[in-house]
Amino acid sequence: MTDTSNPTAVAVFGATGRMGQALVRAIRTEPRARLAAALVRSGSSSAGRVVPDFEASARDGDAERYADRLDAAPAALIEFAGPAGFDAALDLALRRGIAFVSGSTGLSAPQLAALDAAATRIPVLWSANFSLGIAVLTRLVREAAAALADWDCEIVEAHHRHKRDAPSGTALALGRAAAEGRGVAFESVAGAASRSGERRDGEIGFAVVRGGDVVGEHSVCLLGAGERIELGHRATERDIFARGAVRAALWLAGRAPGRYALQDLFTR
Repeated sequence: MTDTSNPTAVAVFGATGRMGQALVRAIRTEPRARLAAALVRSGSSSAGRVVPDFEASARDGDAERYADRLDAAPAALIEFAGPAGFDAALDLALRRGIAFVSGSTGLSAPQLAALDAAATRIPVLWSANFSLGIAVLTRLVREAAAALADWDCEIVEAHHRHKRDAPSGTALALGRAAAEGRGVAFESVAGAASRSGERRDGEIGFAVVRGGDVVGEHSVCLLGAGERIELGHRATERDIFARGAVRAALWLAGRAPGRYALQDLFTR
């Protein structure tokens, strides 16, 4: 366990975004961590500005201002900057040889491959959702789908109106867990988010809702003849994802290079 008398230095990439701000708050309320750098893109007008509420919440050693370059020596870098900021964040972690925690969804195939390549040099933990509740839900879905292999499986997700990717990365991860539980390739059973006609045997279907300010809701329905099971999770505040990511960064810092998963926090 990380020593609170010697907190782990953690940098945040994309610190002015909604998740970036949540990560800064989470680090400052976690006694085992300190904010090494609040990073913004090169040339950003935010560079040099005081991080909001710095005086009220900072501890000794915390970054006071937003920066567009990394002068500190953190043990881990966290990024939720999305596909547009992902490449620069991963490159920075590789150049510094530090643990890399990513929550960006909607990544391209080359970007996902870059995670695997990076894992040969640094410890890497990517997750579509850093909620600890979702980590447990994923395990339950895998087990339930295996036990009820001939039941229909449908995944319904809802998010705020500004979310761009659909289905959500979390919904896809839950679908992969169901397919894994059944011992089949996800790509062979994944259904489209919009479809017509009867469902295919063994298909894992998806439904998407976008609107309002929904932080994130996911339901996995297993439907048999005359009965059904619903496993679900609702997030009511974005800070839960930030707290999970910070916990992951503390766990990952100093580990051997490799690909890690959020569920490893409970099993290793």
